[in-house]
Amino acid sequence: MLPEIPEVVVKPMFGNLGAFVNGNMLAGLFGPTIGVKLSASDTEQLENTEPTVPFGPAERPMGGYTGLPEIWNAEGDGDKARARAWVQKAFEHVAGLPPKAPNAPKAKVAKK
Repeated sequence: MLPEIPEVVVKPMFGNLGAFVNGNMLAGLFGPTIGVKLSASDTEQLENTEPTVPFGPAERPMGGYTGLPEIWNAEGDGDKARARAWVQKAFEHVAGLPPKAPNAPKAKVAKK
């Protein structure tokens, strides 16, 4: 589903996988759900035209991410191209964001 571009880095995240560009997550997996970070207008279009789902745990979905319809990810379904198109839109949006600054190293706590 991901663009085959060297800038896209896939790494483990919360027992699943996340795809990052410039340190910002563009897409992730949570169980069978693919979540994408889109521009406001793309989010509105997707959520108004497709049966999207929350992304993340039901009790605490991730804000700013939209879960693609799970049927698009089913084996043998012709809608995978539609999912790829939205993941590509997520890449384009997130690639245009400022790079995320690396986290500062945690201060060491002196042992008593």
